[in-house]
Amino acid sequence: MLTALGRQLRVDAVRAADFAGSGHPTSSLSAADLMAVLLAGHLRYDFEAAQNPANDHLIFSKGHASPLLYAMYVAAGVVSSEELRWYRSSGSRLQGHPTPALPWVDVATGSLGQGLGIGAGMALAGKRLDRRDFRVWVLCGDSELAEGSMWEAFEHAGYERLHNLTAIVDVNRLGQRGPTRHGWDTAAYARRISAFGWHTVEIDGHDVEAIDAAYAEAAASESPTAILARTRKGKGVRAVEDVEGVHGKPLPDAEAAIAELGGRSAIRVEVAAPEYERPSRPDELRELAVPVYEQGRRVATRTAFGQALASMGHARSDLVVLDGEVSDSTRTAYFATEHPDRFFECYIAEQQMTATAVGLSVRGWLPFAATFAAFWSRAYDFVRMAAVSGADLCLVGSHAGVSIGADGPSQMGLEDIAAFRALWRSTVLYPCDANSTAHLTAAMTEHSGIRYLRTTREDTPVLYGPEETFPIGGSKVLRSSDADEVTIVGAGITVHEALRAADALADEGVRARVVDLYSLKPVDVATLRRAAADTGRIVTVEDHWPQGGLGDAVLDALTGSIAMPTVVKLGVLALPGSATPAEQLRHAGIDADSVVEAVRELVAE
Repeated sequence: MLTALGRQLRVDAVRAADFAGSGHPTSSLSAADLMAVLLAGHLRYDFEAAQNPANDHLIFSKGHASPLLYAMYVAAGVVSSEELRWYRSSGSRLQGHPTPALPWVDVATGSLGQGLGIGAGMALAGKRLDRRDFRVWVLCGDSELAEGSMWEAFEHAGYERLHNLTAIVDVNRLGQRGPTRHGWDTAAYARRISAFGWHTVEIDGHDVEAIDAAYAEAAASESPTAILARTRKGKGVRAVEDVEGVHGKPLPDAEAAIAELGGRSAIRVEVAAPEYERPSRPDELRELAVPVYEQGRRVATRTAFGQALASMGHARSDLVVLDGEVSDSTRTAYFATEHPDRFFECYIAEQQMTATAVGLSVRGWLPFAATFAAFWSRAYDFVRMAAVSGADLCLVGSHAGVSIGADGPSQMGLEDIAAFRALWRSTVLYPCDANSTAHLTAAMTEHSGIRYLRTTREDTPVLYGPEETFPIGGSKVLRSSDADEVTIVGAGITVHEALRAADALADEGVRARVVDLYSLKPVDVATLRRAAADTGRIVTVEDHWPQGGLGDAVLDALTGSIAMPTVVKLGVLALPGSATPAEQLRHAGIDADSVVEAVRELVAE
């Protein structure tokens, strides 16, 4: 029966790609026996209750093998054989790579090297938070083992001894353009993976009895298990089996291939469903008391974030925090001290930190992950794919911009606002003082999608009183009059420079409106358009490259405005070196004196 099921999965994968005229059938054919045995004998999943917390998780890290996944759903009776006709078609839920458009798909895959790390996050939740015995199965390709993120995942899972995680590696020898680095040398992979504390099993990936035994061995292991299965790409179809140059293409003669595979069949698999279990985590939402800071004090926004996060941990039992070995700098150490059972140290592995956060999110936890703003670029593809997955993540970047001072450009996040603004359904926040930071940290938990908070390293004055509110999508007008000749828009560190500039300009007889644009996405369109109509001139000032940051957010808000003002963007134009924070702001042309000069020139025109 298992061999016959493998043939059926192959046939349906060939059919799907043929209907679409595109896809990756050969990558599906190699892993069909592996998935047939898993589906029929080892996966515990209730397809009628996809949210059952006792369900296993199956991740196709090699997401291009989606025809195989959809063929499995046909065999499980949850997708009709006819629906395969719409594979890769407009409006179809059977997309070219899996996404949560299907209720049984936890995360979007297809950017290789991510599935194992996310699976490790799910397994970590099962072991340390949920304390359930579900298993996480990840189908990996041998090509993606060249990705560094895979080895971050192997290290992380081995260190955490995630016995409930199994990597099924389809070692079919051929990548997109030719042979993989190690070909069919499964021992080479075994040596490397076992060095990270994994149990490894090498098998013939087309021997259903060996596959069955390997899965049983994985379930009994006290360590994570990697099953290294030697397979043949295009297995079962002579025209493409172990042939280079056919990756990512439908088979040249699908009908002949189907006949060679034994023709169509309609085997249905009764997948073993675990008993339904209610969520065991108490969804406690106690009243939140965010920290309050006295006006006039100097407090770094990163400190206010950390203290607010620790307070939120007492109010929300679902909140978890992840660190990239910088908790003393980002201030997530406050949370670690008060809630050590919900704090996860991922060390300097930003990709794995993000993947773990996504895995925890799938299991219903609300993750905050923090590192230096500059280092989010290391994990950007993971964040991008998390947005595609519809994951709920709260991300924080500290030590942003040139204002960090003497550390120099390698530590300065100058691209982060642009990067996070570009993500689908993202929220981008950049508070200027401690009270606004505390409120916005709490507000992040009430939104969905990717939320990004940018914090400042140095102590800055507390501007706002405890009674102020900071709705996401809002702003604060800090200086305003009916005689304003120009509007200065800042966020974070530059709000303080804008205020100093406005005071200096007032001494010269120039009235300047000052807007704290703490929400950079969504942006306060109404306030900006009103300022444009009232003053006719806008100067934006940001501790960021001028591309894609605050200035562009303002211009986007003004697009289509009836009253289009003259806009001057001040941002970091030259590569910084080492200097004091004050010197950095002056050298970049974003300090108060630079703002004053820009306003003078604008008003003179």
